[in-house]
Amino acid sequence: MTIDWWTLGIQTVNVVILGWLLGRFFWRPVAGMIEQRRAAAQHTLAEAEAKRAEATAALAEIERTRAGFAHERQAILAAAHESAERARAARLEEAAKEAASLKAAAKAAIEKEKEAADEAWAERASRLAVEIAERLAARLDGPAVRATFLDWLIKKIRTLPASARQAVAANDVGLEAISATPLDPVDQERYRELIGEAFGAHPQIAFKADPVLIAGLELHGPHLVVSNSWRADLTQILADLTHDTRR
Repeated sequence: MTIDWWTLGIQTVNVVILGWLLGRFFWRPVAGMIEQRRAAAQHTLAEAEAKRAEATAALAEIERTRAGFAHERQAILAAAHESAERARAARLEEAAKEAASLKAAAKAAIEKEKEAADEAWAERASRLAVEIAERLAARLDGPAVRATFLDWLIKKIRTLPASARQAVAANDVGLEAISATPLDPVDQERYRELIGEAFGAHPQIAFKADPVLIAGLELHGPHLVVSNSWRADLTQILADLTHDTRR
């Protein structure tokens, strides 16, 4: 085998020139690009690491915040539970007071109704007793009863204050004598004389009959009333009975 040294030399020179050209115009730019890419990659990695660190810190902050939220939530739930318990206790106390008030009001109403019923029955009983007494007293009217009531009337006139009796005598006022049954003229004259003697004067007396009196003799004047009848007595008895039942 024969070696062509010229060809080998030329090829060697070509290789050297090619190597220089590649090193000058290819490998340096490529190396620069590679270095730039490496620097960019390192910068990106550094930024990524920083972002990762920030994310880790943010995650830790989020975890702390979540822990704070959980603690605050527990505190809020505890406060809400305590507030609900206080409100429930207050409602129970208020309901108990209202129930006690309603019970007291109902008891008072029942007592009041009972008292009213007792008073009503007592008043009915009193009125019934008075009605019975009226019927019995109505049978007692007669000369003896009229004489008794006349005597009582004279005594009541004499017990009047002197000023009242003197007023009747001085002014010569007209009086009205009311009896349960009509009086005959003879009795009227006798009654007029006895009543005048009791007043110490001679008053004008008109006689009138009113069956409502049941029995008795009453004297009415402008400023004078002398009650003296079964009706007046029974009315007073009924008033006393009614008063006693209401005490």
